[in-house]
Amino acid sequence: MYKANEKRYDKMKYNFCGRSGLKLPVLSLGLWHNFGSKDNYDNMKSLCFTAFDNGITHFDLANNYGPIYGSAEENFGRIMESSLRPYRDELVISTKAGFDMWPGPYGDGGSRKYLISSLDASLKRLKLEYVDIFYHHRMDPETPLEETMLALDQIVRSGKALYVGISNYDREHTCQAMEILRDLKCPFIINQSSYSIFDRHIEEDNLKGTAAKNGCGIIAYSPLAQGLLTDKYLNGIPEDSRIRRDGRFLKESALTEKRLQQIYALNELALKRGQSLAQMALSWILRDGEVTSVLIGASHPEQIKENIKITQRMEFSEEELNEIERICE
Repeated sequence: MYKANEKRYDKMKYNFCGRSGLKLPVLSLGLWHNFGSKDNYDNMKSLCFTAFDNGITHFDLANNYGPIYGSAEENFGRIMESSLRPYRDELVISTKAGFDMWPGPYGDGGSRKYLISSLDASLKRLKLEYVDIFYHHRMDPETPLEETMLALDQIVRSGKALYVGISNYDREHTCQAMEILRDLKCPFIINQSSYSIFDRHIEEDNLKGTAAKNGCGIIAYSPLAQGLLTDKYLNGIPEDSRIRRDGRFLKESALTEKRLQQIYALNELALKRGQSLAQMALSWILRDGEVTSVLIGASHPEQIKENIKITQRMEFSEEELNEIERICE
């Protein structure tokens, strides 16, 4: 029987999510990869236990995480039922809907029918009565934004989610969504977006500034640029790498000579800081206090333990920040 580490809150840092009363750990565990139907269940449990034992209270899912679709939620639901149930009140569990989930016209997008049906199915797979955060996973240009936001509001009022968020929205539609939900007095507290040293679009689109101005938290996914911001590719492409295994989200063409030189230079800077490249990349996202939490993925528990060490070193000197900018020019 799993028993959580009694000192699990000693080292983790927590930030308020926007102007809400909800705190999130600076590192959250994403279940996008390694929790599907073909992955090892015992390893999934070890990942969850290691995360929680080290103060990671937030577990992030989506309806179509797998493969197969729904399998990540099912596997986490098994872990929840067998081991984490006594700690439910200490956990923040999120899920999403917006991308394709089932065949036909009602299994994708942003309609009221899809979002409410999807969450009902997610709760069954997760073996939960409610999730803490429910996201619309992507902007749907074919559905009126008001319909999508009213569905999120109804979901909160029904008790099936405590808070709502959006993911992968551009600045224009983010502002419109905020305005609608503010008028509804719906607890919209978080925007989930990709963000890394190599992916600055939330700075370029001023999504960070918009979130801060409107009291909304930001949680960053793909902080390591699908593995590029690690030491994995310093000596070529390993056979067990994501490029070799999948290739959908990270293609070999991404490893240009210029990109490799940037990775080498960033790695040297990280070593001077006493960090791994991955640790520095995570710390960089949290450097200015405008990002609430960073979603990490892991295939082995040791990766989680290494990532958690960033809580000891999240600050940067002006010289270090300037050097990162010079490298990434």
